[in-house]
Amino acid sequence: MSSIIKIPFGPQHPALKEPENFMFKVDGEYVVDVTPRIGYAHRGIEKALEDRTYIQDLYLIERICGICSHAHTTCYTQAVEEALKVDVPPRAKYIRTIVTELERIHNHYFWLGIVAHEIGFETLFMYTWRDREIVMDLLELLSGNRVQYAMNMIGGVRRDITPEISSKIMKGVKVLGERMKYYKKICSDDKTILARSVNVGILKTKDAISLCAVGPTLRASNVKRDVRADDPYAAYDEIPFHVVTYDGCDVASRIATRCDEVIESVEIIRYALEHLPTGSIEVIVSRVVPPAEIISRVEAPRGENLHYLRSNGTDKPSRYKVRSPTLANLTALCKMLIGGYIADIPIVIAGIDPCFCCMDRLTFVDINNDETWGWEGEKLRRYGIKWYKKQ
Repeated sequence: MSSIIKIPFGPQHPALKEPENFMFKVDGEYVVDVTPRIGYAHRGIEKALEDRTYIQDLYLIERICGICSHAHTTCYTQAVEEALKVDVPPRAKYIRTIVTELERIHNHYFWLGIVAHEIGFETLFMYTWRDREIVMDLLELLSGNRVQYAMNMIGGVRRDITPEISSKIMKGVKVLGERMKYYKKICSDDKTILARSVNVGILKTKDAISLCAVGPTLRASNVKRDVRADDPYAAYDEIPFHVVTYDGCDVASRIATRCDEVIESVEIIRYALEHLPTGSIEVIVSRVVPPAEIISRVEAPRGENLHYLRSNGTDKPSRYKVRSPTLANLTALCKMLIGGYIADIPIVIAGIDPCFCCMDRLTFVDINNDETWGWEGEKLRRYGIKWYKKQ
């Protein structure tokens, strides 16, 4: 008699805040296989972009993710600006960089609190989310919004940084950097955190590369790869910074990587504010985009964010596609889970900082001739739904 049993994890689960399903095969307390099932939170944003103008799409793109909203709009505006052959003013590039790094700090503080919550360290969760308010207040001071900042526009940015705002950002990020150094020490010394993170969720360097992991997940497996350094955008080609890597290849290394990235972000922001160019923050651009095919990349807090644009000479894109970091890390996540304990599933999944609403996709299938073009065929067959391809 086989000792292998199946355990569903999600789509509704107390440790999984977004609807997603993982079907685990377990032998006793050990995970021997896992199959992800995506598509529960598909919102049809890519198709919706085709029916709206480039200006309207800017606000829709921002709502792909609340935590990475600026990363998505930066990626989008870069694509449209390249198609238009527009050069953004240097001051706007620096401001984009500053907001990008404030968003990274926000994300990593948010993530550290989630990790603490998943392992039952509620005090650390409360402290990190308390300090997270500092960066959210700075983003509100700069943009007027705490979550979706609406800072980017095609051709530049909407709001400038005054000397008064610059001074407040400097003071705020200094506090955030010092606090993160303290939290890193806690994560390095506390026995509970070490027991739940060291040698947990192993992703070896060769597996991280072969499975195309991105972001802190990849860098925590000792791979020095970062879009900001490898393919600089905004003002990253003018600002010195270090790409943080660790060789532990486990959850502990992912914690350390993000802690150090916050400290690096503080230094990037400080340098950018001290060397902020003078001049305009925007240029006037055409509402009609000439025919082109563009790939745009940025280093979002979770990793490489990739956008594809195909324009056709109108004021609306003919095709737009988004490959978010969570989708890139999904196969690597499955590799991390295999061989671990059932009890470690929540912290390993949380370790990649997943955003399933960002990554979810659906595929439609014509069940009469097996042509793939719509909803998942499995779901259609399960409910006896027939979907006919448009002629």
